[in-house]
Amino acid sequence: MEQTTTITSARQREIVNQYVAELDKHIQELKAGQVEVMHEIADFANILHIHPIHLSNTVKEVTGRSSCDLFEERLVALSKDLLATSPLSISEIARQLTYDPSNFVKFFKRFTGMTPKTFRETISLPPTA
Repeated sequence: MEQTTTITSARQREIVNQYVAELDKHIQELKAGQVEVMHEIADFANILHIHPIHLSNTVKEVTGRSSCDLFEERLVALSKDLLATSPLSISEIARQLTYDPSNFVKFFKRFTGMTPKTFRETISLPPTA
């Protein structure tokens, strides 16, 4: 069985680092409620002045994960943070994250296995003795 190793170039690592930096910036803007439309991979590629397919392929090659996986991972973490710390309703959090509330529930449940309401109830329960 042949084993192939992929050697990534400095430019590929630079692209991934720039993508992650822009992604983290966008997540912070979402958290602050400063975003009206959520970025897509094409938007990040445009910011980096590269083709979306090149961005996706480079991220996958360097990290072993898709650019969407990295985005969704951060979005789920932000969703959990907002649900745990924000006084906003679930619908208001959904809108802040540029989701229709019903689509937000589906998104959250797909990645966590529970609805935002259940998650919020779980974290707000006092520990049992």
